[in-house]
Amino acid sequence: MKTVETLTIAIMTVVLMLTGVGCNGDAATSDTSDVETSPPPATVEGAHAHPTHGPHGGDLIELGNEEYHAELVHSEGEEIVIYILGSDAKTAVPIEATEVVVNVVHDGNPEQFKLNASTNEGDPKGQSSRFSSSEAELSEHVHEEGAAAKLVVLIDGKQYTGKIAHDHDHDHGHAHD
Repeated sequence: MKTVETLTIAIMTVVLMLTGVGCNGDAATSDTSDVETSPPPATVEGAHAHPTHGPHGGDLIELGNEEYHAELVHSEGEEIVIYILGSDAKTAVPIEATEVVVNVVHDGNPEQFKLNASTNEGDPKGQSSRFSSSEAELSEHVHEEGAAAKLVVLIDGKQYTGKIAHDHDHDHGHAHD
């Protein structure tokens, strides 16, 4: 019987040594220089990383589950320009819409503004990736502290709505009240 116990202990010792587990239950340290390791997983921020400004220097607006983006640019004077972009937030996406809509709630009052298609260079006939408005009131409200603005656009028969979050930390040629 003592031989069986001794044999069992010897087998268990060999098994533990082969699996790399020491007496304290930790894996034994070994040279793993030839083992390929994966890079650390991306952080939540890194996994969702895309530019915060579009190719024209404007603020980005997410449309859908990042299926599309729009870029809001405050041009010279009071002109507001919206560019429709692809999921990469860089590539122009011409659409068949003749206008896009910006809904703004300011001081508790809802208001709606239409930006008309103003064809961008390279847009096919009957499509536009650029929409603009020179309404002073839109320009004022879209940048107003406390105002809530949303872009509504129809792309391939599907309506997309995106929150307009204006970045007040950059200079774009107009004063904020």
